[in-house]
Amino acid sequence: MQDDILEMYIRQHIEASNGPVVTFSWHGGEPLLAGLDFYRKALALQRNYNYQGKSIVNGIQTNGILITEDWCEFLKAERFIVGISLDGPEDLHDLFRKTKDGEGTFRNVLHGFDRLVMHGIDPEILCVVNAGNVRYPLEVYSCFKRLGVGYITFIPLVERQPGDKNRVSSRSLQAEAFVHFLCKIFDEWIIQDIGKIKVQIFEEAIRTAFNQEHTLCVFKPVCGGVPVVEHNGDYYTCDHFVDRDHFLGNIRDMHLIDLLEGPAQRNFGQAKTSSLPGYCMDCEVKPMCNGECPKNRFISTPDGEEGLNYLCAGYKMFFNHCRPFIDVVAALYKAR
Repeated sequence: MQDDILEMYIRQHIEASNGPVVTFSWHGGEPLLAGLDFYRKALALQRNYNYQGKSIVNGIQTNGILITEDWCEFLKAERFIVGISLDGPEDLHDLFRKTKDGEGTFRNVLHGFDRLVMHGIDPEILCVVNAGNVRYPLEVYSCFKRLGVGYITFIPLVERQPGDKNRVSSRSLQAEAFVHFLCKIFDEWIIQDIGKIKVQIFEEAIRTAFNQEHTLCVFKPVCGGVPVVEHNGDYYTCDHFVDRDHFLGNIRDMHLIDLLEGPAQRNFGQAKTSSLPGYCMDCEVKPMCNGECPKNRFISTPDGEEGLNYLCAGYKMFFNHCRPFIDVVAALYKAR
């Protein structure tokens, strides 16, 4: 990202943030490739344009391979929230996370993880659940527990086949396998780790017991809260829809506020609910799921209506698996 675009983006991002906290999420590709000097420059610009003295939070998601002592010292000093991409123990992680020479990356990632921990940084784990590791839920979960991880996010891999949008790649998981994966980990978590380890999808399900809004965009009834600004200033409605149909403009030509609050972005967000099939509207776990991410809505309902989520069967079974526990939590909350 050129200096003038970086400055323009940071200024507009701060101006577009209404609350007392401004959050910057640095993602790639691999965001550490931008280099330390890039982030030093970015944080200097944040301080320069933070006229109202808001609290600024920076989060970065990395594969962990490029983490050095210098990176650790910087991330710790600047209080970055750091996420590490790790898909389980070595044999499972290395199935799909390889170097350009075909070598597994697990040991390099673990080395970066250990460096962060030694510097007092508690990395969050982002685990992509795929056709390989989905068959070993407790092995994956036990790996993270051994590392002492306090926060885990499971992201289901759903890749549509080029040229056949109704089929998924061989790396993608099946909905039934995903529900088995989640239920096995949930059953162990609820007995051994509740209150100690935060698993994002479990936390999201439990929020319904307290009538709290979801924090994860894929489960919110309205989306559009995770837009993307690319390195050249191009703005897209969502990080799952960086394509021609969802390109709305460039921050050199339009202020970020106008892009965020414009009709195209609002319509995109509202369409998440308005496009739900009737099958979903009548579903008993709709408040927990809300149809999940629109990018995965490419199969048909049992009665032939289009727009059902590819993972629907899995989510429905998983959230129903959780409901007895959540109902108990809700009853205790109401009776207090």
